[in-house]
Amino acid sequence: MTKPFSADVLLSAIRYAIERSRTSLGHEAETRGLRQRYGSLTPRERQVMALVVSGLLNKQVGNDLGISEITVKAHRGSVMRKMEADSLADLVTMAARLRLPAGPSG
Repeated sequence: MTKPFSADVLLSAIRYAIERSRTSLGHEAETRGLRQRYGSLTPRERQVMALVVSGLLNKQVGNDLGISEITVKAHRGSVMRKMEADSLADLVTMAARLRLPAGPSG
């Protein structure tokens, strides 16, 4: 801000800064919650999640991991529940926010 400035300009700048801070803190809290939920996954669930969000079908995930399609479905369901994802699109968004690498990881 350049001097002189009016009280309205100062108040507006303060309100803007407070709102940005509030938004930033909200995003940080959401990310922390996502990390905690991701941390609750087993290593196999993390592998399944990585492959599923990369676009592979359950059968392809099973082939990649050497497990049955039924087992993939069970892990996938557990991932959805633990991550509190309502849809695959939700899970993909979560993975992107967590900056997860594509493919299997332990």
